[in-house]
Amino acid sequence: MIWSSILAMQVLVVSLLLSLVSCVVPSSSADRANADVTSLAPTPPANSAQDKTLQTAVFAGGCFWGIEAVFEHVKGVTDASSGYAGGTKETAEYDKVSEGSTGHAEAVKVIFDGSKVTYAQLLTVFFSVAHDPTEVDRQGPDVGAQYRSEIFYVNDEQKKLATDYIAAIDKSKALREPVATKVSALKQFFEAEQYHQDYLRKNPTQPYIVYHDLPKLEALKKRFPDLYRAEPPA
Repeated sequence: MIWSSILAMQVLVVSLLLSLVSCVVPSSSADRANADVTSLAPTPPANSAQDKTLQTAVFAGGCFWGIEAVFEHVKGVTDASSGYAGGTKETAEYDKVSEGSTGHAEAVKVIFDGSKVTYAQLLTVFFSVAHDPTEVDRQGPDVGAQYRSEIFYVNDEQKKLATDYIAAIDKSKALREPVATKVSALKQFFEAEQYHQDYLRKNPTQPYIVYHDLPKLEALKKRFPDLYRAEPPA
C-alpha cells in the first residue's frame, strides 16, 4: 500500500512537470497550425488615418499582463496600459470584473506612432502571438467572459481592417478553428489598478508569467524580428 501510494505520487509529480513544460510553448492557434496570417493582413487605404502621429488601439485577449507586455515590445508603440473595456465605470474593478458578469474584458490600450507601425501590423501581432483568437471566453488556464478575445475599435477604419482581417483568416482556414474574436466599438477604457501595470516587467519570475507570457515575447522576437524591440518604452 505504501509503495503504491509513492508510485502514484511520482506519477502525479511527473504529470505536473510535463504540464509545466508544455506551457512554455506559445499557445497561439496560428503558431500551432504553422499558419502565415501575416500574408492575410488587410492594406490600409492610401489616405489612412493611421498616418497620423499618435493612434489608439484597444485589444482584449485573456489576462492583460501578457497582452500588455507583447505590445510594449513592438517598435512604434509608445505606451501600453492594462484596463477594462466593455462594461461600466461602476464595475471597472478587478474583483468585480473577475466575477465574469460585468460585461468587461481585461483589455490593453495601446498608443502607437502610426508612422512607425500600422494598425494592421498590430492586428497581425494580436492574432499571431499575443493570444489564441479561436478560444471562446477563455485563454489557456483563464476561463470566463472577462478573458474573451475582442477588438475595440476607435474609428470606422479600424473596424473595417479588423473585420476584413478576421474574414480573410476564416476564409483561408489558416487556423484549426474559426476566429472567435469579437469586434466592438470602444465606449470607454478604464485603467486597471496600479499593481497590474507593467506586471511582467516587475515580476519576470512569477510562475504564471514564466509559463504563459514570456513565451509570447519569444514568439514575437522570432516571428517578427523587424517589429520586436528588447526594451519597452520608459
